[in-house]
Amino acid sequence: GIDSSLNEIGRRQAQLFYDRYKEIDFDKVYTSSLIRTMESIDPFLTNGRRSEQLEGLNEINWGSKEGKPFDAEGNAFYNSLIEKWRSGKVNERIDTGESPLDVFERQTAALDVILSQENENLILICTHGRAMRILICKMLNYSLSMMDVFEHQNLCLYVFNYNCGLLSLETYNDTSHLNGN
Repeated sequence: GIDSSLNEIGRRQAQLFYDRYKEIDFDKVYTSSLIRTMESIDPFLTNGRRSEQLEGLNEINWGSKEGKPFDAEGNAFYNSLIEKWRSGKVNERIDTGESPLDVFERQTAALDVILSQENENLILICTHGRAMRILICKMLNYSLSMMDVFEHQNLCLYVFNYNCGLLSLETYNDTSHLNGN
């Protein structure tokens, strides 16, 4: 897949995110293995936070469509695929890429690693748009066909509480830090 760096907007958003949450003493920061997640959390690492890359948190692989600009045909393909996923056909792949079910399975292993850490009570996970939607479905035990219910913007914040083996959603798609609020 595409493993690109953040652009200027992404770097500015990462700095705004850090400025808002730098005082939080995360026990560990988890990222995908893609460059842009590492760049997004770099200020936290510079400030001494421990981190771990988990490939299970990587973005969905868009196969032959990866990194290609959207034209009318590509847009129609994407919308058709999203509708299939919404109708429950979450095993539909992007030709040589992945299905939401494929991502769900690799994320299961990543989440098992994260939740098994006994001395990590406050963590930050940095992942990608579609992967995040799938991960939230996994964490809340939602059907993957519901993944688009979870909106997101780049560098948004979702907050979960993990108690007695259950995850609950406390904050949803918060971008107030990007506005300086």
